[in-house]
Amino acid sequence: MVPLSRSGIASAAPCAFEEQDGGRVSAVIDPRSFRLEDGREVRLAGIEPAFPDKPAGMQTQTLAALLVGREVRLSGEDDAPDRYGREIAFVWRLPGETLVQRDLLAQGEALVSPTVDGKDCTAALMAAEESARDAKRGIWADPAAIKNAESPGDILAGIGRFMLVEGTVLSVRQAGATTYLNFGRNWTRDFAVTIPRQALANLAAAGLVPKSLENKRIRVRGFVEARTGPRN
Repeated sequence: MVPLSRSGIASAAPCAFEEQDGGRVSAVIDPRSFRLEDGREVRLAGIEPAFPDKPAGMQTQTLAALLVGREVRLSGEDDAPDRYGREIAFVWRLPGETLVQRDLLAQGEALVSPTVDGKDCTAALMAAEESARDAKRGIWADPAAIKNAESPGDILAGIGRFMLVEGTVLSVRQAGATTYLNFGRNWTRDFAVTIPRQALANLAAAGLVPKSLENKRIRVRGFVEARTGPRN
């Protein structure tokens, strides 16, 4: 997991990366991917589904209502497909130029991924997520949407899932190529965040030094795994 701080107001055109070929949406595949009439499949960049446990039909309802039968514009870092053959893109619904990711976040139907590129894009997506949280829409109607780092059992129940966790960092330790943010004193049981060496440069560029987080209360997001205690 990577900490994401509250951001300021985004630019008027956030997430405007390299233009890709758009088209008309013919079908929704899952909560963050769809098919165009020309057969291409597109995965929404920058977000994670908020309700992975919902029945498949219910998971796709919101995205289908936004996109099916609509023309869309796409942009992304490049148009190289992921391992499933899908383009990864930010998606604007036409003709109104509405950023679909921002709509889903504002409805509480998605969460911001920790791998968003660009400060303006991150700011815009985080602002949309925060507006849903403030209004208790979607996932934010559940007070347990953000897990407590002091309750590792609740976190372990979500192994393999994308999760938000909040708590106080008790210590920061380096072990080999990995930095650990420890939220408890027992490393075999308590929650910790792992930061690989290659991610440290990105944090430094954002003005964030892991050691400075000791004794600070932070919120982190990422996929949960179990290695002794829960890890993110």
